[in-house]
Amino acid sequence: MTKTAATIPITENDQQYYAGQYGPLGNTTGGTKDVWEFPDLNTTLISNFDTIGGTQVRDTGNFAVHALATATTSPSNANLITSSNVIVTDTTSNTIKISPAIANGAFIFLQLTDIARGDNWGSYRNLTLNDVISNFLLAYTGEGQILTTVSRTQVLFHARRAMQELSYDTLKAFKAQELTVPTGLSVPIPVDYVNYVNVCYADSNGILHPIYPLDGLSGNPTELPIQDGATGIPTQSSYDTNLEASQSVIEDRWNKANQNDINGDYDIFAQNGVYDYTWWKQAYGQRYGLDPQYSQSNGYFSINERTGTFSFSSNLVSRVIELKYISDGLAYDLNSLVPKFVEDALYSKIMYNICAPRRDVDGGTKQFYKRDSYVKTRNAKIRLSNLKLEEITQVFRGQSKWIKH
Repeated sequence: MTKTAATIPITENDQQYYAGQYGPLGNTTGGTKDVWEFPDLNTTLISNFDTIGGTQVRDTGNFAVHALATATTSPSNANLITSSNVIVTDTTSNTIKISPAIANGAFIFLQLTDIARGDNWGSYRNLTLNDVISNFLLAYTGEGQILTTVSRTQVLFHARRAMQELSYDTLKAFKAQELTVPTGLSVPIPVDYVNYVNVCYADSNGILHPIYPLDGLSGNPTELPIQDGATGIPTQSSYDTNLEASQSVIEDRWNKANQNDINGDYDIFAQNGVYDYTWWKQAYGQRYGLDPQYSQSNGYFSINERTGTFSFSSNLVSRVIELKYISDGLAYDLNSLVPKFVEDALYSKIMYNICAPRRDVDGGTKQFYKRDSYVKTRNAKIRLSNLKLEEITQVFRGQSKWIKH
């Protein structure tokens, strides 16, 4: 987790930002010292334990602390302080407590984990939703403003709604998971999933190949009632509810399907094939009747609502895939990051949504804020599209190439 740079100026030096290192810091108190502060870090420190030597509450923290005898002593596993002996007591000032206390004249050295450093790199381009709410209350409400009395709770509601709507078509809050397709051919839908962007598999070179949606070729039934063999009527349990099968016949058959039978990728050298090698040479490029969306060998995926999973075709088993999806950015807390390009659009959306149902705001003012919200959202889309003239020019150069057969 990274502190926002919208309300906090850059306080980190190059060592703290690029290397994620702080120190060495010396104890010059004249006695032992067990409480240390790291206020310059933009990263909020997280420890594994809430109390010294207590019960572990997290899998892993985001920093490590070394106790050094001198300022020139190198940090190593030998002088690493056990994570159970380091706790964070104040996340605002990044205050930690160490046990045993550091002797007078000794030093400590803090090192962020690689993941924490990665979260910190580039963090200046974002601010948190909590900061957006505070800034809105400061700049858009109060004496002399259109909105004189608005509760923080009301602003919070509209800020979250605005964040959701912007995430769907403007922010494009993409997340991507790297997964391996198991033998069961299904992986769970991510916890903060809203909609998928694309699904690809990676080949041996790490190049991504698109996996296409099933799109009616097969299906994932949402209910599996067990029927009476003679009448076809669903059968019930002793509690008068329909009995359901544990496995779908359609899904089972699809999992065992030969993809070559679907995409037409047959063996031209097979003597018993309908289209043999002689025919293949004569009719190269002249195959008719295939549906282009199914004439591919990358495989298929579907969203199985009954099981809450992404399901894949059998030719993708053990493949490494990238599942890119949209999240609304609000799954966890108010520390959701908002790109600065969208900040003004977010303020405008909150302003209009608060004004729209109010009786003390005239219609002309409401229409003004409605247009203002639309224009600033459009500007945010243009900014986030990140179009670069040089990149577009390079793509268009390929349009002049002849495709030879």
